[in-house]
Amino acid sequence: MKAYPLFGPGLPPDTFREVDLSIANKALGDALRDPASCQRYLDGFLAGSGGRVAYGGYLERRALYQGFSHFNPEGEASREFHLGVDFWAPEGTVVYAPWDGKVHSWANRTEPGDYGPVILLEHTLAGQGLFSLYGHLSEGSLIGLYPGKEFRQGEALASLGGPAENGGYAPHLHFQLIRDPEGYQGDYPGVCARASLEYYRKNCPDPLAYLGYF
Repeated sequence: MKAYPLFGPGLPPDTFREVDLSIANKALGDALRDPASCQRYLDGFLAGSGGRVAYGGYLERRALYQGFSHFNPEGEASREFHLGVDFWAPEGTVVYAPWDGKVHSWANRTEPGDYGPVILLEHTLAGQGLFSLYGHLSEGSLIGLYPGKEFRQGEALASLGGPAENGGYAPHLHFQLIRDPEGYQGDYPGVCARASLEYYRKNCPDPLAYLGYF
């Protein structure tokens, strides 16, 4: 089933521009560590590229997570490979369900650098089960949810939160697909260490291949 635009007809995919936020982009400097400086970088990128939404990041290696302790637990390898696609859009931007689905779980993960408000939906696509994760939402997005609540394709699902509620980031949607949520509720790793990259590559397929926008 063709995916409905995540931000609806007002922000269609032809207004999206791919941005490099990897560790290899030396122009970034420390821009990603602070929401305001990150937003300035993205605003400049969009102004220069003629876009309205910056996107990218699947399996991208980022330095962003080095400043958050839960991505770098003592005695474990650093988690720095991003498992979803980020879509950077203004706070309050409405997120729409790309396919028919039902609520699997949700949470408000308030630790700095975490998802903030997050929703997982369960779908059946081409006869197979698949889960989608929406992170860095507004707190109001969690109101009225219950397990199994249905969302039809194109129905408003949530809205993007600001730094005070979304884990401390410039406003964006972390969108990730998951084959097996492995018992997680209102959560699933969105970043992994190099040693586990191949496992997560298989369990978290490229969202852009499913969305079919580009």
